Amino acid sequence: MTLKHDPRASVDVEITVPFHDADAMGVVWHGNYFRYFEIAREALLKQFDYGYRQMKESGYVWPIIDTRVKYVSPLLFEQRIRVRARLTEYENRLRIDYVITDAESGKRTTKGYTIQVAVEEKSGEMCFVSPPILFEKLGVAAA
Repeated sequence: MTLKHDPRASVDVEITVPFHDADAMGVVWHGNYFRYFEIAREALLKQFDYGYRQMKESGYVWPIIDTRVKYVSPLLFEQRIRVRARLTEYENRLRIDYVITDAESGKRTTKGYTIQVAVEEKSGEMCFVSPPILFEKLGVAAA
């Protein structure tokens, strides 16, 4: 089985942009987009029962080693947005792609990705292949 048709491979979360995320002009500061990605990423991983607490309990931490964001149009204070997170790679790393859209119009405002790798907590060693626990949680055969 692959994740291609698994509904758990993506998640949508809705967020209303809070006041503290915007500047004096009501525009969201660029660094806050990563927080919105994080909210969606956590919801996605919880669908597999492999959120951050479960990761740590399994003996692995998953630091982000690469990220990218493309700002298409600005987000504004009190704007309702939808953040979609989709798991696109898992064999050797976790790559999660994101799209932020305006919740009312559906207009895309932002896209990006994050890449995480497994690090064995005890040894501090990076894994070049995702650990078996990830495949188990995803319900797929190991690569």
